[in-house]
Amino acid sequence: MMRARLGVSAALALALAMVMALALSGPTHGAAAEEPGASGQAACLRELVVLGTGQDAGAPQIGHANDAGEPLLPTSLALVDREAGARYLFDATPAITRQLAALDSLEPPAQGLGIDGIFLTHAHIGHYFGLAWLGTEAAGARGVPVFAMPRMAGFLRANGPWSQLVDNGNITLVEMAEGAFTVLTDDFGVLPIRVPHRDEFSETVGFVIMTPDLRALYLPDIDSWETFEAQSPTSLQQLVAGVDYAFIDATFWDDGELGERDMSAVPHPRAKAVMERLSSLPDAERAKVRFIHMNHTNPLRDPASAQSRAVDAAGFAVARRGMRVCLSS
Repeated sequence: MMRARLGVSAALALALAMVMALALSGPTHGAAAEEPGASGQAACLRELVVLGTGQDAGAPQIGHANDAGEPLLPTSLALVDREAGARYLFDATPAITRQLAALDSLEPPAQGLGIDGIFLTHAHIGHYFGLAWLGTEAAGARGVPVFAMPRMAGFLRANGPWSQLVDNGNITLVEMAEGAFTVLTDDFGVLPIRVPHRDEFSETVGFVIMTPDLRALYLPDIDSWETFEAQSPTSLQQLVAGVDYAFIDATFWDDGELGERDMSAVPHPRAKAVMERLSSLPDAERAKVRFIHMNHTNPLRDPASAQSRAVDAAGFAVARRGMRVCLSS
């Protein structure tokens, strides 16, 4: 269940450390050692696990049953805090059953579902629909903390079937505030960062996940980095500099990916353009980037594609399901 908050002085110290990092007082450690299933991972105290890397509908997508490409589950991360005996999800996808089973095989829960909190980025189907599986018809969960921004929390309270989860006590909503930390333990805090996106039902945020050793950015959806930078004092380059791992939106590789469909109706950065934007960064900075949230049309979903090879050659990386990175050892 939800952990106790830090004392005021400790919370302020943690917040100050993050503000200083995002203000670029100096480079972070860079992308450290990581290998799926690597030896020694059991010694990692706080570990991020990639549970899915696809756009909301995954792949194959509905209506594309003959798609023989690399399967994708919708994008989600887990944070395993072995020191506190806790597990957190970042986004609750329609594939939550399969994703939680994968997490269980890696780090079995102490009891029950073993979900100590779910952080929601926004109200698009791939990011919150999995909450339904916590209800009476499925898990019948009790009091799972769901961390959400105010509009997101209001949407869940006011609309069924999500309101039923609240009324029945399956979930407990914990409202977050822009620019304010949610501090879960002495060693684990989460900072929401507001980003421009199609906000029909909620605001959209990414999360900076902070431990005393390393930091990670989880930002699966954004309209464009140009719009973000016009509205924020922080640039993409600065965000990358302020963390050790950056899991960022790569829904599309390039223009023309949807055939005759107008891609301006579903704005997302093009991964190819993001690589060009960050091409002048030092090797250690580019190595932090993990492209995630790939549409079924995105050639990056195939690890053997020319585009995936180009990402690797340029010093970036594509997030793959099962990837694990240690944030604190």
